[in-house]
Amino acid sequence: MTFHITIDGRSVPVVPGQTIGAALHAAGVRSWRTTRFGGRPRGLFCGIGVCFDCLISVNGRAPERACLIEAAPGDEVTTS
Repeated sequence: MTFHITIDGRSVPVVPGQTIGAALHAAGVRSWRTTRFGGRPRGLFCGIGVCFDCLISVNGRAPERACLIEAAPGDEVTTS
């Protein structure tokens, strides 16, 4: 049974056990931040928590890696 999380105001479906990064990728979102220098798009890259390209903020907490955080019903995610 799926549930939804909110990402920058957009409702995204999530399969239980899925990370926020996987949910974004499944929803067709390939990048959600840009580099400081050059403004190049970033999203999932390594998928195992090494690179920090997939940083997001969940429920107002400090930025974390989307590839490592399991989504929970009602999560509010911001990407900037």
